[in-house]
Amino acid sequence: MKIGILGSGVVGQTVGKSLAQSGHDVVLGTRSPDKLDEKRGYGESLQNWLAEAGSHARVSSFQEAASHGDVIVNATAGTGSVEALHLGGSESIGDKILIDIANPLDFSKGMPPTLTVCNSDSLGERIQKEFPRARVVKTLNTVTARVMVSPTAVAGGGHDMFICGEDADARARVTEYLKDWFGWTSIVDLGGISAARGMEMYLPLWLLLWGALGTPMFNVRIVR
Repeated sequence: MKIGILGSGVVGQTVGKSLAQSGHDVVLGTRSPDKLDEKRGYGESLQNWLAEAGSHARVSSFQEAASHGDVIVNATAGTGSVEALHLGGSESIGDKILIDIANPLDFSKGMPPTLTVCNSDSLGERIQKEFPRARVVKTLNTVTARVMVSPTAVAGGGHDMFICGEDADARARVTEYLKDWFGWTSIVDLGGISAARGMEMYLPLWLLLWGALGTPMFNVRIVR
């Protein structure tokens, strides 16, 4: 499958590498595709990333990544997601499935970060409003990057992932993608895109748990 990933930090790199190594045709979009030797946040340089991701991966602009993908993944920093997607282009995004795995975290005042939007709105909803034709599906934002692509690294995979979005068919397809691409086995469908509010507001608790546990390698399991 052709997949366009917007965002070249550790999340975009981790997801993109996993997909490319599985044989998917991946274009990783970045604001500066000509600066491959620069380290990207908590990720590595794109030069190193390309060497590890293999022949099914390449780096280009946001616009090229959005045009390339049959499915688009938003892995940008949440504070810049809408702008980055506009750089990708409304026509390039069109009515494609847009998997939003970003969080609206504001680190401008240090740690812990705050949420730029919450309670009555969410980043997922704002993306859907800005790109009404796109079939936005929110998922994977509640775990660290490594767990996104390797759920068995925690408790053998015995934990839950959440998903939401307005288009039921898109949610069903992304559910299958999560199973096929990464091996998720338990996916809880929360319904419409407004559920992104709860998924994103979980992040302050997730950060506290990281501090208490001393590792981001954890997730939640729904028991009843």
